[in-house]
Amino acid sequence: MRWLVTGAGGMLGRDMVAELTRRGEDVVAAGRADLDITEPAALEAAFAGHRPDLVVNCAAYTAVDDAETDEARALEINGEGPRLLARTCAAHGARLLHVSTDYVFAGDRDAGPYPEDHPPAPRTAYGRTKLAGERAVLEELPDASAVVRTAWLYGVHGRSFVRTMLELEGRRDTVDVVDDQRGQPTWSADVAARLADLGPLVGRGATGVYHATAAGETTWYGLAREVFALIGADPDRVRPTGSAAFPRPAPRPAYSALAHGRWQHTGLPAPRDWRSALHEALPRIRKESS
Repeated sequence: MRWLVTGAGGMLGRDMVAELTRRGEDVVAAGRADLDITEPAALEAAFAGHRPDLVVNCAAYTAVDDAETDEARALEINGEGPRLLARTCAAHGARLLHVSTDYVFAGDRDAGPYPEDHPPAPRTAYGRTKLAGERAVLEELPDASAVVRTAWLYGVHGRSFVRTMLELEGRRDTVDVVDDQRGQPTWSADVAARLADLGPLVGRGATGVYHATAAGETTWYGLAREVFALIGADPDRVRPTGSAAFPRPAPRPAYSALAHGRWQHTGLPAPRDWRSALHEALPRIRKESS
């Protein structure tokens, strides 16, 4: 089976290519400079040249705050790009895994993690554009696609909250971190492995929406304390504060934990706890940062 990974230069894209390569798969990595998913001619050329059986779309406009004043561009990449990609997959008989986000929800749920079929209600431009991409993929390729939502990603490559905490621990006596936003810290390598497991099942019993986040939940404050503790720093140097201390153009979800109920239908195991993943990931992140 031939795989094509778009957005292959990003955090998740790089882990996706590495995971498929580790498994001995035939994979083509297409970064932003290699393939613009908003250009039909570029997509057609890529498919004609590589003839992929399965595409993993990691390409996205991810600047959450910038999207508030640049929604048209964000919609072009996050909404129209996936539609064109799905149409190209349909024309070439390829299947599609499309990566989405917790931002499609309102972020105010108080009854436990969001199930996959909970009604979307995005509160930000970024969330609206990502929801448009989800709907486009499922409309254009209903029997040969799956949307995989994730959240609170950190990884060995690129910027993340975890890497920022590692840097601040070395520079500041104390760090103020918000304690009124709850979610699931998720290692991008775990998401890549989950996508690689799900891919062969897409269109063969697996379609629709799945959630790929770690199990359990915490706040950014709780995550920061765990990072400090794991590297031998005093977690009490992390001080709790509220979201109002860090005003942003785009409101952050107060609650963005995602449920994982649909995995049981695939025969794949439930995701592991976020602490277990962080314990494994952190030494690798520190090594890459040094």
